[in-house]
Formats: sequence, structure tokens, C-alpha cells
Amino acid sequence: MSGKLFLKRGKEKPLHNHHPWIFSGAIARVENANDGDTVEVYDAAGEWLARAAYNSRSQIAARVWTFERGEDIDDAFFRRRIERASEARKTLFQNLIQNSLNFELDFEKSAIRLVNAESDFLPGIVIDRYSDYLVVQFLTLGAELRKKEIVGKLQEWFALRGVYERSDVEVRAKEGLKEVTGILLGQEPPDRIEIVENDLKFLVDVKRGHKTGFYLDQAVNRERAVQYLRGEVLNAFAYTGAFGVYAAKRNGAQVTNLDASASSLELARENFELNGVTANAEYVTADAFEKLRAYREQGRKFDAILLDPPKFATSRGNLERAARGYKDLNMLAFQLLKRDGFLVTFSCSGLVDAKLFQQIVFSAAVDAKRDAQIVEKLGQAPDHPIGLNFPEGEYLKGLILRVN
Repeated sequence: MSGKLFLKRGKEKPLHNHHPWIFSGAIARVENANDGDTVEVYDAAGEWLARAAYNSRSQIAARVWTFERGEDIDDAFFRRRIERASEARKTLFQNLIQNSLNFELDFEKSAIRLVNAESDFLPGIVIDRYSDYLVVQFLTLGAELRKKEIVGKLQEWFALRGVYERSDVEVRAKEGLKEVTGILLGQEPPDRIEIVENDLKFLVDVKRGHKTGFYLDQAVNRERAVQYLRGEVLNAFAYTGAFGVYAAKRNGAQVTNLDASASSLELARENFELNGVTANAEYVTADAFEKLRAYREQGRKFDAILLDPPKFATSRGNLERAARGYKDLNMLAFQLLKRDGFLVTFSCSGLVDAKLFQQIVFSAAVDAKRDAQIVEKLGQAPDHPIGLNFPEGEYLKGLILRVN
């Protein structure tokens, strides 16, 4: 007998709009359900709404698997959803290749997100492909309890050497789960996996790198931004140097890669070597805020600056502090740019929406006493889609600015 979850009166509208989250405060009662169970969701009048994974330990107490009453949550369900998501990636990137950009992607050699959690109608499940390895994240209790059956089928669905788990993210603690990493299927990935993006090669550490090893969500932005990254380029928060490699290889730019992590910059160095542009780069291990201030004091100027910092806003409680951080960082960048230089600036904080981010950058320009024009607005790559019913899935936003 399936467990049942009943909503409080008036709390059913998000479900009618197919939003996949049910917060604990919206629940009237739960019957015959343990944490991790799939439950039938009803409104206060007893009308069936959805089928969801339940977890009393989370503020998001239930996450919807399906809004179709006749759809069972079984092996066939996960196969349909994963195959649909994977096939959609091929269509999306083929359209880019043919119409929008000179963008090349080999699905057997490159890296791509195959499943993007709620935005692909699979709450808590992320699957990234790096050449012939899959790197997976199970972020919620409902996803965790389905892990074995999902991973067991991945070998059948994809030609793989192995499946590696990177569920080492803080959000699992909110679900009552510990952080976990390790091999789940097949061979363990090597310390470096080589991928191809457009005509460039990159080495990725999927076992220890940020996220699942590479900023896949920036793939299209690297192609769009490179035309502005010429001359003396500062690549702040460089990580493993991808934006800088594009600038050096395509434009012959001289790139200063700045990051607080020496190990990330060592991998950046390897990526510059792999692409034959070693002479075009320097590597600076330092705090970006401190180093940008030092450059200002030295009077150093750049033709282009790229800012791709980590997430500053992790909760609404520190949103104001995060906004100050973004403003300070962008103000420093404005002050370091030559006349008619370009600033490519990003925020990956979901709590900082595009409108707020533009306001912050505008305020930074005012304080820096620089005028600027928005040349392009950027977002996450097509393999990181945003469900219209799930606006929380939009987190990456960027601006390309010409600075007078």
C-alpha cells in the first residue's frame, strides 16, 4: 500500500503548475510513509496531484517524480527519462552547430551534461559524460535510494568504461545524507581524462575537481566570449584555465590565470601545454580580491578581464554580503580595464537573479567611474536546460561589457 501525502488547503497551486517541490509547511499530514518512500500526493479535498519521493528530514519534504497517475516509478520510468534527456542533448547541440555558432562537439570524446535533475524531470539526479566515463550525483534521499537500479542500467544504455560518483555536495546534508564519492561501476577514471571541446583539448580531474570536474555549463559561453578576449587578458578565478586557453589559442592573447588554488593552476598549465600555447600564459596563485587591489596599486591595465567566481550566495541570509562581494569584484575589474576594454563577468549564485546581477554590476561601474555598454547577455549552456515550471534551475548569468 502506497503512502499518502495530503496538502493543506490552498497549497495545491504549485502542483497544478507542475512545480516539483513540496515544502514541509505545505503538508497537512502524511499516512503510511517512511523517509525515501514514493508517496501519492493529494490536495486537501482528496484530489490526486502527483507521485513524489518523501523525506521528512528535508525542508523540501517531497519532490515530484511524475504528474501522470498511470506512470509507475520503476526501471522503465528512469530509462525513459534518462534516454529522453540524452537524446535532447544531441538535438540541442546539433542546432547550435548548424545555426547559432561555429560550435563542434563530439559526443564520444567531449563532455556534456546528460541529466540536469529537476529540469530534466529527475529530481536530485545529475549525470555528466566525460568521454567514455559517466560522473553522477545523487543529491536527494529519493535519488539515493534509486541509485543502484539507475547505475546498474547505465552500462546498458551507454558505452562506458566506468561510472564514478561525486555526491560530495553540501545539499546532501539537508537531506540527512553524508557526502560520498567513489567508483560505482566498471573502471575507476584516471587522474586526467582528456576531452575535446570545439578544436581544443582539456584535461579534467573528475575525482577531485570542482563540480564534476569541469564547468560544463560554460561551454557555449567560452565560444561566445572568446572574440572579446584579446591582447592582455586577466582570467580571474581561472580554475583549470578553459577561458584562457580559448583566448590564447584563437587570438594569441597573453593570459594571466589567477586562482587561489595552486592545484587548479597546475592543471591549467597542463591545458595550455596540451594546446600548444604555453608561452601565452602566466599563473598567479592568490586571492582574487587581494590581487586585483594589488594590480590597481601597481597601475596595471588589461584589454579584457574575465570574472567567473564561485557561488557567493549560499542562502538568503548571506545574500546582502554576496552582493557586496560581487560589487567589489566588478568595481576592481572596471578600474583595471583599458579604455574600450571588455569585461566578461558571471554569477553562478541562483539567489542572485539576472536583474539583481545587472544592478550590482551597474553600481560597480558607477563607483569605478566608468561607463559601459552591454554587448551580450549569457546564461548556462543548452545541456543545462531550465524548466519553465522550475525557475530555480536558472543559476548562471553573465554579461559581456564594453567599457569606455
